[in-house]
Amino acid sequence: MNCTVKDVMTTHVVAVRPGAGYKEMAARLRAQRVSAFPVIDDDYRVIGVVSESDLLVKEALAGTVPGVLQGLTQRGVRSRVTGLTAADLMTRPAVTIGPDEPVSRAARLMYRKRVKRLPVVSDDGTLIGIVTRSDVLSVYRRTDAEIRSEILEDLIPGTPGGHAVQFDVTVKDGIVTLTGTPDTAVTRGDIVEAIRHMEGVVAVRDRLRYPLVVTAHSDPPPV
Repeated sequence: MNCTVKDVMTTHVVAVRPGAGYKEMAARLRAQRVSAFPVIDDDYRVIGVVSESDLLVKEALAGTVPGVLQGLTQRGVRSRVTGLTAADLMTRPAVTIGPDEPVSRAARLMYRKRVKRLPVVSDDGTLIGIVTRSDVLSVYRRTDAEIRSEILEDLIPGTPGGHAVQFDVTVKDGIVTLTGTPDTAVTRGDIVEAIRHMEGVVAVRDRLRYPLVVTAHSDPPPV
């Protein structure tokens, strides 16, 4: 299973136009129970994002005396304090992702950019969905039995040199424990790495043994 953004995203997206006013956006955030809006142009292309934090800057600093306001070093902060519309308050460019990207990349983007949701866009930037942190985490809803079945029935037999009969696989709370002896160290590495990237796997405990290799200069194994 290789889960992509389109598998977990929501296609019903609450978006706003650049001219949306502060009060309208604040009310819609509350009514829709979301933390941010994509801002779209007339062609439904994403041009920015307005989040709760963008609106809170204005609320927190409104009424600041002119001298203090001028002293704010970030131009974006100053514009949010004085801004009235989505175009004034939005963060641009928006952090977006494509529908065919793996869920793991969405998770990395959210972590690096410190955002809670990502607009999902087509190749030309048109808004087609939204993916949230909870959507990304949904891959961990897979049961231990589903994970084990995929490893034994698909992953190991599909790996060159892999034979399920050589392995014992247990899965507990998303933690995979492997025991057995693969054909080669390369096979071992390929299988362990592939399992680490499976959807729903929290960690892999590698208890595999390297196959015994007897060379012309080594002592024979004990009988």
